Amino acid sequence: MPNTSAAPENSAVTKLYEIFLAGEYAAVRRVIDESEMAPTTRDRVAMMTMMGSEIDHFQVLAERVEAAGGSVEKAVDEHLAVFDEYHRVTEPSDWLEVLVKLYIGDGMVADFSAEMVEVLPEEAREVFHEVLGHTTSSDWARDEVRAAVAADPAIAAPLALWGRRLLGEAITHMQWVLAEDEEVTDLLFARAGALTGAAVFFDNMAERHAQRMADLALA
Repeated sequence: MPNTSAAPENSAVTKLYEIFLAGEYAAVRRVIDESEMAPTTRDRVAMMTMMGSEIDHFQVLAERVEAAGGSVEKAVDEHLAVFDEYHRVTEPSDWLEVLVKLYIGDGMVADFSAEMVEVLPEEAREVFHEVLGHTTSSDWARDEVRAAVAADPAIAAPLALWGRRLLGEAITHMQWVLAEDEEVTDLLFARAGALTGAAVFFDNMAERHAQRMADLALA
């Protein structure tokens, strides 16, 4: 007989897979769109490498959703809107804004792995570590921004404002996701209490963001 006591947790984990599956789908489309601004072949090749990484992550999550009896297409349709809205309100206006968004976005994804993976069941922990824990594909973006700021320090201030906007919009849209799914919120934050746990997570995310801005020479 199935272990019905494990069903709620399994359901929440599957929902988390579905949410991040939609996020990876949106990320691939983002890289395709924003690569149009890439000024050199080197930049376009780097964007293709990032796209390949996102597609690999999508496939890992798709396999988990299907293994749980879910539909990849339904999961994307159900959860895509919030990611599309985030990308709509953070559409870069130039290549340097693209680079900042890539590096900041990769780091915020890694924040989830750093903050939340330990509360997940072991198997899910391994999946999310594989999908979210490796963000070195955006290091080239950091290096390009640092070089551009060194060449023209006047661009640092507007890019710093852009970076703060990215953080604010990311937190807002993450809160929307959590508000819409109590089951996932309980899975991630029940140990500390949903409100307290979420507040600590976003505080830690802001601290890591400050370090990433320093890495970009924008602090």
